[in-house]
Amino acid sequence: MSEIFTLANLSTLVMLVLLQAVLGFDNLLYISLESKRAPKESQSYVRKMGIGVAIILRIVLLFLLVNLIAYVQNDLFSFDWGFASGHFNLHTLIVLLGGAFILYTAVKEIWHMMSPIHDINEGEKESSTVRSVITMIVVMNLVFSFDSILSAMALVGGEEDTHGVFSTVDIIIMSTAIIIGGMLMIWLADKVSEFLQKNRLYEVLGLFVLFIVGIMLITEGGELADLHIAGSPIEKMSKTTFYFVIGVLIVIDLVQSKYQKKLIAEEQQAIQARERNK
Repeated sequence: MSEIFTLANLSTLVMLVLLQAVLGFDNLLYISLESKRAPKESQSYVRKMGIGVAIILRIVLLFLLVNLIAYVQNDLFSFDWGFASGHFNLHTLIVLLGGAFILYTAVKEIWHMMSPIHDINEGEKESSTVRSVITMIVVMNLVFSFDSILSAMALVGGEEDTHGVFSTVDIIIMSTAIIIGGMLMIWLADKVSEFLQKNRLYEVLGLFVLFIVGIMLITEGGELADLHIAGSPIEKMSKTTFYFVIGVLIVIDLVQSKYQKKLIAEEQQAIQARERNK
């Protein structure tokens, strides 16, 4: 037990928790938006249950990856059609399919928000989606988990150990980081959802962020698969580019929101001035 509570291990744990927090931003956003599909009175329960189940499955996934990392990274199939070529393994397929689904979800929700007509049976449909929403939150949480767990394995064991054997202490540290990160997500999920509910304009921003997350995952999967299209390799979007784009979107949204409030205030002043002149 004394081997666990060393300064080196505690500093590693802090780094892993920070890593979980940084890599979990897009996951938390997805959970907040996805939980809206459930009835309003069940949304908080859906978020907590989805994250709670995902924490357990993340630890299971950690044990599987520690012992089966070589099999996860072995090629399942490859193709070379002249204009396109690639090599696919389990990790690659999960990242690609997860990115495609997130992209689809973002486009569908944006389209739904723009549509003036909604299904009259929408309430009945929503009441039957609690289990399906929890399932989707758990599944997509695992998709996001792959990169964070692989990054944690590299951080704890180094590059040479990600293909070798991790000690019991290493696994305990990584499992503890997953649990702490999951508890932070449970604590933040309701706060993020409440913020989006009170500031509906930011919900649109959140959907576009989710759209970019989908593109980032697809490009990452393409690079992992060594995917070439028309002779050009697919290169993943870097985290720096991702956060820069997110920052630009937030600045644009804030400026547009303030400008809109200014226009409304000027219009109200003009109306009041005309009424006084009468």
